[in-house]
Parts: sequence; structure tokens; C-alpha cells
Amino acid sequence: MSPDFSGIRVLVTGGTGFVGRHLTRALMEAGAELSCLVRASSNRAALPDGARPVRADLLTGAGLDDAVAGQDVIIHMAALLFGQGWQDYLRGNALAADRLGAALQRRGDAVRRVVLVSSLAATGPSAVSPGVRDDTPPAPVSAYGWSKLMAEQTLGRRTGERLVVLRPPIIYGSGDRGLLPYFRSARMGLIATPGLGRRFPVSAVHVRDMVQAVLLACGPAARGVYHINDGAEHTMGGIGLAIADALGCKARVVRVPLPIMRAAAALSGLAGHAAAALARRIPAFGPVRAPSWNPDKYLEARQPGWLCDAARIRAELGYAPTMDMARGMAEAVAGYRRDGRL
Repeated sequence: MSPDFSGIRVLVTGGTGFVGRHLTRALMEAGAELSCLVRASSNRAALPDGARPVRADLLTGAGLDDAVAGQDVIIHMAALLFGQGWQDYLRGNALAADRLGAALQRRGDAVRRVVLVSSLAATGPSAVSPGVRDDTPPAPVSAYGWSKLMAEQTLGRRTGERLVVLRPPIIYGSGDRGLLPYFRSARMGLIATPGLGRRFPVSAVHVRDMVQAVLLACGPAARGVYHINDGAEHTMGGIGLAIADALGCKARVVRVPLPIMRAAAALSGLAGHAAAALARRIPAFGPVRAPSWNPDKYLEARQPGWLCDAARIRAELGYAPTMDMARGMAEAVAGYRRDGRL
């Protein structure tokens, strides 16, 4: 049973993104009085009917004071997943969290709960079941992971015990673009996994269960840091085969040597920097997205695995995953096809 948000004023950052679109719909269905932070470039059509767009900028802080004033709950999901370098991650994640925290200090007296959607990358890797726990000392291995940990720390200093942090592993489901290349590769019959002779165990969670965890984290019983998963241990090869099954095709797992992956990441990163430099010189070239495969992501892929333990959120908040890998991949494929992406 979903928590009741009737009459609760909720502000969401990142509401037009992948998880955000699922979360905002769930909040509206639960009765929340929903506001969503938007920028000039945001796709407001992605917001559900009844949600109030609020114009503000997380990097400059403009408009944030008015956005947080009078809210009961803040859910901060806006984040930079792919950057050209560590400076991008610091700006997009750590600085943005600090700007939000400063606004909460000034105008967030009514806010009783702040939920930050962080990442397992903030804790660090583990290939030993059941994986890292909520009290595992953080040891990030990438700039992205460090920036998410810094976001947790700077927001925590500003908000104290009001802050609850969720550190999800791989999130998948309809509307996600991060794993879309993996789906397209599986459709062509190839599933790439990092390293020769490695299992590369990983945790994963479907977006619907990610939303369940966020809603539970808004409640009064939530405290501290929680890792979440779907209750199973996977491998990247196994996830790829589940994608192929959902697509109704055959695929084989190809284990790519780490030196080849490192070279490909370096070339992709250089191409991204060149495109960004060209865009700065020629504005008509348009905004350039950082490549999803880059040296920072290679630092994560070269690790032995990414497992996490969700025992505490189950015991304390009643979190209970509803989507196993087969059902979750079927939902994701249906969504991609509905959107014309597969």
C-alpha cells in the first residue's frame, strides 16, 4: 500500500528525468500538493497534470529560496550522470546540493524531510555477497561517486537529521536512456561485459521499486542512509540475457578485455571534449551531451562488482520489491517500443 501524501506539499528536483517522471506520477496519485523545479530548458510537458512548475536554478541558486519556502518535503533527484571531467560532476552534483541546502537554511523552516537520491557509487564497489551495507565506510572510485558523496555531506551539514539518503544501484525501466544502448546491442545479438573471465556481480532495481523507496523515505521512520535493490544478485551478462529474452531475440555474452575498454573510454572522452570545444567556438553547433562511456565510467567498470545490501530498508521501512528482472525488463522493453526507441 502506497503512503498517503494528502495535503503534503512536496518539491521535487529532477522531476522531468527518468526516475522523476515515474515519481511525480506516484506522488500525484498519493495526493501530494506537488511542485517541480524546472529550468528554461526543461520539458514541462513531462510533468503530470496538476503539478506546479517552479522556475529556479540549482547551479546559481536563483529562485531556490522561494521554491523551498512553505514546502513540507523536498526530494532532490536532479543530478549529472555523465560529465566531461571531475569539474562537471562537482558543479552538477556537489555544488547543486550546496545551493539547495543554503536555500533550505534560509527559507526551509517548514521542511520536515529532505530525501536525496544519491548512488551506490558514493559507497563504492563490492563483489562479495550481500554487498556493501548502509554502515559501510564510503570509498568512491570515480569522480561521479565522489561528487555524490560530497552532495550527501554538504546537504547533510545544512539539514541535519531531516536528511534521508538513498543509494540505489543500476536503475532500469521504461523511459531510461542510460541503458538504452545496452538494449540495442542485445537486439543485435551482442552483450558486452567488462573483463575476461569475470562475473562482474551487480545489484539492480526497477524504477517502480525505486519510487517505492523514495516514498517510504519521506516518512517519519526513515533515517540516515539506505541502499536498495530488487532482492537478487545479478551479473551484467545475466542482465543482458534478460534483455534479450524480453526482446524475444538471441544474444551472446562477449567479455571485453579491460585494456580495450580503457582505450575506448579514452577515445570517447577525447571526442566529447572536442565536440564541447567546438560548441563553445561555434554556438550554432548546439549543446553537446557528454558521452556515456568515458574514463570516469571505466573506473567503475574495472571494479570487481557492485553489490549492495537492502536489509535495513526492508526491516525499518517495509520496503518490498515488486519487480523481478524478467517482469522489469518486459516493462522496460514495452516502454521503449511505445516511445519508438526500439
